[in-house]
Amino acid sequence: MTQTLKGKVALVAGGTRGAGRGIAVELGAAGATVYVTGRTTRDQRSEYDRPETIEETAELVERAGGQGVAVRVDHLDHDAVRALVERIDREQGRLDVLVNDVWGGEKLAQWETPLWEHDLDGGLRLLRLAVETHLVTSHHALPLLIRRPGGLVVEMTDGTKDYNDRHYRVSSFYDLAKTAVIRLAYSQAHELRPHGCAAVALTPGWLRSEMMLDGFGVTEDTWRDATAAQPHFAISESPRFTGRAVAALAADPEVARWSGRSVSSGELAREYGFTDVDGSRPDCWRYLVEVMDAGRPADTTGYR
Repeated sequence: MTQTLKGKVALVAGGTRGAGRGIAVELGAAGATVYVTGRTTRDQRSEYDRPETIEETAELVERAGGQGVAVRVDHLDHDAVRALVERIDREQGRLDVLVNDVWGGEKLAQWETPLWEHDLDGGLRLLRLAVETHLVTSHHALPLLIRRPGGLVVEMTDGTKDYNDRHYRVSSFYDLAKTAVIRLAYSQAHELRPHGCAAVALTPGWLRSEMMLDGFGVTEDTWRDATAAQPHFAISESPRFTGRAVAALAADPEVARWSGRSVSSGELAREYGFTDVDGSRPDCWRYLVEVMDAGRPADTTGYR
């Protein structure tokens, strides 16, 4: 891969696994120095109790051709986030890309549970993890990012604005979290514009995260076996696909044209011409509307 981001510095907040890991790796493949944060290290696990670690992600960044730096950070801890940004400033003197991908809500979201029945503490915790962390991180990181024009903030969410405006998403808490992040990208775009920087909201499609693969009892190599249980899983995409979307945005000298917008990995693949690891271009959100939500049989022809 052409090292279009050589000399650039990125912070992937929430890069332990899933989309965050895929983004970190692809930024590394493009030549960037990538700071990877999360709460799970080889010595300490978060409440997720998952095996993936930030050190592993940093090593994958290195293998891809970039420089990976793993830093354990709880992004609700203001002092820890401040110290992280101070370290990046001290070591690099710049920040070109901020990816707000902290989430942490898989075990807290109660599917199709009305607000009055949803666990309140769990729902409020979800909002803190999914929204407050992004605010805290941007508050501390943006002064470094705006020192140079061309900086980019990517707010990771689930669903495009158009899709989420028309659909109820999981629960009131989940719905609010994913919508809030899209609006946060819009507001940051407004505030960053005078500094020549941009902010976008980006959603993957049906993501083959480690947790998703485990849920289906498959691996990245055998993921197609899961279509026996859920035929529509054929439209799924690897975390690297979203990573390539972020790398394409970060390398675009005219990225300001996307600022304030809500976009998907599939939409950006059409624009920039990148593919997933299997050479395809899955367009999940168009597929969901036109095939899955429409009650049609699974058929990805024309959608990947």
